[in-house]
Amino acid sequence: MSSRYVVYRADVDPHVSPGSPVRTRPVLTERFGCTYLTESVLSVEPGTTPPYASGDHEELLFVLNGHGRLLHNGTAQEFGPESGVYIGPGETYQLEITDSVEAEIVRVRVIAPAGSEVTTGERRTISLLDAQEIGHATAGREYRILADPSTGFRSGTHFVGDVPTGEPAPMHYHLYNEVIYVMQGTGILHIEGERNPIYPGACIHLPARTLHQVENTGEIPIREVAVFVPAGSPAAAYLPDGTSAYPGQPDDLQGGVDSH
Repeated sequence: MSSRYVVYRADVDPHVSPGSPVRTRPVLTERFGCTYLTESVLSVEPGTTPPYASGDHEELLFVLNGHGRLLHNGTAQEFGPESGVYIGPGETYQLEITDSVEAEIVRVRVIAPAGSEVTTGERRTISLLDAQEIGHATAGREYRILADPSTGFRSGTHFVGDVPTGEPAPMHYHLYNEVIYVMQGTGILHIEGERNPIYPGACIHLPARTLHQVENTGEIPIREVAVFVPAGSPAAAYLPDGTSAYPGQPDDLQGGVDSH
């Protein structure tokens, strides 16, 4: 299927380096129009990967399934399903998969820092989803933040969000650029005249100030893991006229966008 905003994991052929235990599907790339963020899905066989170097970028990993250890800065930290991992610029790491079957991991690279320098809190490398506080957004949505400036991720916010069944949130936009991986649930992404089916393995690119709406057409919440830049609240959403879509969030000082 072709779309300006959605790529389906199953439609992307994996890249495999000779002798490597990793199959990499580059789902959201610069070629697709992802200027600030790129997203890949890694399938990692048991064993230890070659070293990865972040270079000038920050990287965010989210473990869909599998157990293992992050080998990083001379330490070995355990991870499991629904673990978020933050890798800073200039760092090298390896993944050691300890299960007898392959692990699956969503990797997002921040291509360029967004916005001005921000103050960061104490570095947190691995974040367990269940340990994070639940926040609330429009139309009964809930989210949990894995990484942001308060945990050392200077350029953006890494979170998992749930879109409930029932009446969808209104058409809205964000001030940040975002990439999303759908983990569970089924629905439709309405965006600029497109009706894109979404289901597990759908990868979504949402440029800043683009009107969109996610409609949950299934019987369970849609769960998605996402990264956006610059950092902020996942509840910061705006109606076409620029007013906040969620109480307590300020309006868009730049005004709204055309609804087309």
